[in-house]
Amino acid sequence: QVQLVESGGGLVQPGGSLRLSCAVSGTVFSIFSMAWYRQAPGKQRELVARISSGNSGRSDVMDSLQGRFTISRDNAANTVYLQMSSLKPEDTAVYYCNRADSFSMYSWGQGTQVTVSS
Repeated sequence: QVQLVESGGGLVQPGGSLRLSCAVSGTVFSIFSMAWYRQAPGKQRELVARISSGNSGRSDVMDSLQGRFTISRDNAANTVYLQMSSLKPEDTAVYYCNRADSFSMYSWGQGTQVTVSS
């Protein structure tokens, strides 16, 4: 059974930074494109960033987040990361990782709460 365990969230002031981690188990992690998603209160879950399989490092980030968010992966550690900087209150959400292919997603993990507030 595939498990997704997100961590690294917390309360941060505007302008601050956080690094989220997602540990993946129960699957051959390296062969799948992965992504980070987020869901703010009262809103639908949205794609934040995705990264291709393997070691190519090809990635893309939602247009409005470019320059502030970076996605990366460590295939040896079965982990995908989201580095977030210059955080804004509108970045407040629960952040999740999952496969980038919306037709082949795993069961969602518990997510990690990110709250940006002074």
